[in-house]
Amino acid sequence: MPLDALSQELDPYSAQVVHAFDSVGPAVVHVMAFTKDGRPAGQGSGVIFTPDGYVLTNSHVVANAARLQASLTDGQSLEAALVGDDPATDIAVLRLSGAGLWHAELGASASLKVGQLVVAIGNPLGFTCTVTAGIVSALGRTLRTRGGGLLDSVIQTDAPLNPGNSGGPLVSGSGRVVGINTAMIAPAQGICFAIGIDTAVWVATRLMRDGRVRRSRLGLSAQTVPISTRVRRFHGLGEATGVMISEILPDGPSGLQAGDVLVSFDGVPVTGVDDLHRALTAERAGVEVPVRFLRRTELLTLLVTPRET
Repeated sequence: MPLDALSQELDPYSAQVVHAFDSVGPAVVHVMAFTKDGRPAGQGSGVIFTPDGYVLTNSHVVANAARLQASLTDGQSLEAALVGDDPATDIAVLRLSGAGLWHAELGASASLKVGQLVVAIGNPLGFTCTVTAGIVSALGRTLRTRGGGLLDSVIQTDAPLNPGNSGGPLVSGSGRVVGINTAMIAPAQGICFAIGIDTAVWVATRLMRDGRVRRSRLGLSAQTVPISTRVRRFHGLGEATGVMISEILPDGPSGLQAGDVLVSFDGVPVTGVDDLHRALTAERAGVEVPVRFLRRTELLTLLVTPRET
């Protein structure tokens, strides 16, 4: 039912939650992983995002699975093939054997605002197609993965998640997928995380094309932060945000420090962590490039050499 019609029957909050669920719920799948001898190896959620049955889910949901199966909301069980997975962003893409499947529309995580309504849909503890709602609590978080790596530019939300929600969609009130749910902090209440859909789509595109993501790395963790109007005007910077370094890893570039805010990479502005990820292509590995960054109020330039992952 269109959102306008729902709003006439329900209060505005309920109308948005119902609309989000009606729009995306039929595209949510229960992903089951099995070992070579057929024993259960794990489970989670996923969302169909193309008409021909491609599914977004978490890398940790499908890790080390010998066989994958997806159950639809109508009770169908379909074999799923792993197209590729990227542990660095905890994103995986599956391909279902069916056709004519309901698929969700994708939104843009870059346009999210703190305080905005979001809805999480998944299969927590095996309960099929469960919906929870909350708000965007923060943007640009950094989250350590189970393997010890760091996920950058993560969405924090208080929409409750439980084991089994991993890989399911985070949905805006307009009914578009804006994130892929990935983790919760136990025993904290209301602290859950999702990978922005902009990052997920960038990764999925490469997995569908190459089966893996080829990239280079700088050896640091970072988050998107605003740049003060005064500093921007003083240095003639056109972008309102940059990438603040939160940690320099042991193999990271010398000369940079935690707290530095990157504003351009090889002459191209970087307004957020997603921009930096897109710039760190495989072709950059071993090639010295200039980065501009703010250290407090001073604008500096440094040559760095990304490494191949």
